[in-house]
Amino acid sequence: MALTESFLQELKYKTDIEDVISTYVTLKKRGATFVGLCPFHNEKTPSFTVYPDTQSFYCFGCGVGGDAVTFIRKIQNLDYMDAVKSLAERAGMQMPSEGFDDSLSKKRRRILDANRRAAKFYYERLMSDEGKNALSYFLNRGLTRKTITKFGLGYAPNGWDELLKFLKNEGFSISEMYEAGLVRKGEHGYYDYFRNRVMTPIIDIYGNVIAFGGRVLDDSKPKYINTSDTLAYKKTNEVFGLNFAKDSGRTSLILCEGYMDVIAMHQAGFTNAVAGCGTALTTEQISLINRYASEVILAYDADEAGQKALKRAIQMFKQTNIKIRVPKLQFGKDPDEIIKTVGAEKFAAMLEGAASDLEFKLLELRNSVAINTTQGKLDFINEAVKILADTSPVERDIYASRLSEELSVSKNSIVAQIDEYIKKNARSKRRTESRKIVSDSVRESAKIAYSSGSTTKKYKAEERLLFLLIKYPDCYKMLNDFSPDRLSDGFIRRLFDLVCDSIANAEGVEISSFSSKLTVDEMGRLSGLIARGRESADPKAEFPDCIKVISQEYEKKNGKGVSLMNDDEFRKAFKNT
Repeated sequence: MALTESFLQELKYKTDIEDVISTYVTLKKRGATFVGLCPFHNEKTPSFTVYPDTQSFYCFGCGVGGDAVTFIRKIQNLDYMDAVKSLAERAGMQMPSEGFDDSLSKKRRRILDANRRAAKFYYERLMSDEGKNALSYFLNRGLTRKTITKFGLGYAPNGWDELLKFLKNEGFSISEMYEAGLVRKGEHGYYDYFRNRVMTPIIDIYGNVIAFGGRVLDDSKPKYINTSDTLAYKKTNEVFGLNFAKDSGRTSLILCEGYMDVIAMHQAGFTNAVAGCGTALTTEQISLINRYASEVILAYDADEAGQKALKRAIQMFKQTNIKIRVPKLQFGKDPDEIIKTVGAEKFAAMLEGAASDLEFKLLELRNSVAINTTQGKLDFINEAVKILADTSPVERDIYASRLSEELSVSKNSIVAQIDEYIKKNARSKRRTESRKIVSDSVRESAKIAYSSGSTTKKYKAEERLLFLLIKYPDCYKMLNDFSPDRLSDGFIRRLFDLVCDSIANAEGVEISSFSSKLTVDEMGRLSGLIARGRESADPKAEFPDCIKVISQEYEKKNGKGVSLMNDDEFRKAFKNT
């Protein structure tokens, strides 16, 4: 794809990465940079850094990095061209009408368009005579016609290829339907993926129909099927109902397990209810939730699977700054059933009385031991200390007082035991983290070096050479007879060629210059290479040293011994040594 250099330069000039990222991340100034909690993985301590001088970002926790385009690609799950368009619209710029290939972008838009038409088809079939049984299913579940329309619920008829024929008449090709996940290919040709099922469209925060969930009307298997990942949909990134919940006017979200729970709760007035897409909550979904809520109420099912998922969700949310509360659900196994059984008012009271995650853990612990016995009391205190150690000083003080009264144990004794546990755990944690940081760093370098057929020493020299080349482009003149073939295959060689071409053509070598040429993951590696690099006191002396190490390591593995080299080979091999 070839957007004009003048267009890209104007876009860079009109785009400030701090402004772009601050829409999604709360940033705090730290020296010449800005830091915040990474939106791409769970963390409590900010490792996400924005560099205004290079108009780039890098997360030292998960390795994501790049320029403003890369950030928009990652946060909105867009391809390069759509991300550029998003930034251009933000900057009040018109995209050029010619001179670039946006086939991937067009393909994604066609998938969204096909999904939108399919949703209309399913809804119309639900409201037709053919969909009477499906409509009765929804009505018997207590949904009103208004709710059915609001969520765009529908019915996929039992025919082999009814949607296929409809979309074909609407101008869509079989390949477009297939890429949207609406049809499948069998021994006898293509057929509708969803048949004889009630349909729930999945809508993203921008109002696009990106996927569908289908449920059978009888006891046939599988009971539920969902759209697989497509260019427009990645289930690990999406939260069902957030398109409505984000406009509820509330700072909290109610997270439950199923689509029907969300729909029933919205109908009952709980318009901040959402559910994760897929079978398990993901870090990407938590990052998305974090953009729209400061508190999450975990209203998971009361069965064994739901409680297991609840505990996992608590642990995942504990890695963020989102406040979490857990209600004690009664009179039903899930929110939908509870609302039907006792009404919205009593369900609201359960949510209002939801315990913090700390209270929930202590309550679970209390129910698991016999605190009326001496041993049970000791077991409870020993485990409670571990829970309270992971809280703020104020919370520790409050709960230590409560436990003291409840168990008739001196508060000072409880506090002393907590302090001792914290000190002991901190020492162990520091040792573990220190070993992990060193181990991860060595392992990652060794892994990358091994995958590229290199040594760790050579790979580090290659990274340093690239850093110096980008930071001090004059070093390019010292390459002379250096052969790029000595570099590791893959990312290193690819980036070296791109940097050298840019310098040779008098083009920029800032991070944003490579955004259209590297993948999102490669942009992260490039940003990490720059972020971890240190300024050089004497780049003209250091650069040849890098070449020397690379050449020597290359020769150790691939080169001839000195005694077997001819004069030209000898001079070339050791010209920079």
